[in-house]
Amino acid sequence: MDTQKRVPREDLERFCHDVFVTLGVGEEEALDSSQILVAADARGIASHGVGRLWRYVNGLKGGVMQPGVTPTVLRETPISLVLDAEGGMGMSLSLKTMQTVIEKARVSGAAFASIRNSNHFGIAGYYSEMAAREDMIGICMTNTAALGVPTFASEAMFGTNPIAFSIPADGGRMFSLDMATSVVTRGKIEICEREGEALPAGWAVDTKGRVTTDAAALLEDMLFQRGGGILPLGGEGERFGGHKGYGLATMVDIMCAITSGGVFGKSVKDSEQTSARVCHFFASIRLDLFRDPQELKRDLGLLLQQLNDTPLAEGASRVYYAGQKERESEEACKTLGVPLSEKVWEQLVTIGEDLGIAFGG
Repeated sequence: MDTQKRVPREDLERFCHDVFVTLGVGEEEALDSSQILVAADARGIASHGVGRLWRYVNGLKGGVMQPGVTPTVLRETPISLVLDAEGGMGMSLSLKTMQTVIEKARVSGAAFASIRNSNHFGIAGYYSEMAAREDMIGICMTNTAALGVPTFASEAMFGTNPIAFSIPADGGRMFSLDMATSVVTRGKIEICEREGEALPAGWAVDTKGRVTTDAAALLEDMLFQRGGGILPLGGEGERFGGHKGYGLATMVDIMCAITSGGVFGKSVKDSEQTSARVCHFFASIRLDLFRDPQELKRDLGLLLQQLNDTPLAEGASRVYYAGQKERESEEACKTLGVPLSEKVWEQLVTIGEDLGIAFGG
């Protein structure tokens, strides 16, 4: 039975904005943060949406997250930028950093940035798609709190470390890959815990390196770094390619943390007293460095259509390309509203009551 409720996107953004402002976040930063957070839910990525608002509330109340911080420029060239976020909130800063990267690429053809000492920045695809909308290839990565267990290990040494890659096609289409380098994200573990569901076997291992289905115990063990964690993309061992996901996760740590001089590996950690000081990476590359942009987008459009037209496996109903489901979900939200689970709805009501902000959809 569908227990979701729906709320107009503008109303949900307004509520999140008002929460941020009430907690001392400036107008522009609150607006950016609310739009990025709600975008995840609108795209069907509930693991990174408003279900995480309580983390921002607690972080801002406890002084763990700092609003209104001006980042420190550590190094800058015509094609690169390295920033220290100084513990500031990640979403608005990341949006502005990608805007800077796009402007540099507009002049120089390609540009890159890395940030250290930041916080959660929402969905990586939000930023890579900014570049794609400007006829560029967009790339975005972030390391996260150490939740992922290396192949053959029993202790978390890297995060879910997502990679996003976006490129425009003709007809307003876009190939937009936004994926964790682990089997699953922490957000989906939190959804299972929140909804009282067992983890699917093969998502994670316990402190002994054995497969676990206990979401609550896993989250607590990861929080206090007792051992155990989420498996890399490909799963347990090498048979189905777990070592490849492990390699990709390490690559993200290198691009985000090693390039910026930030924290990496198991030193990236959340606790009840502090948030992980994560690191990000952004890149933008103009299409015309390779080909005439219109011709490139035409050919990509043909490829995407061929993928959609691939003969179906028995029992399947449709073949998608990366980002297509998210675009269709976002389009549906314009008329149906943004879907929220009952648990998340209740969380938002509680947050609103605590801060004196009405939430009812």
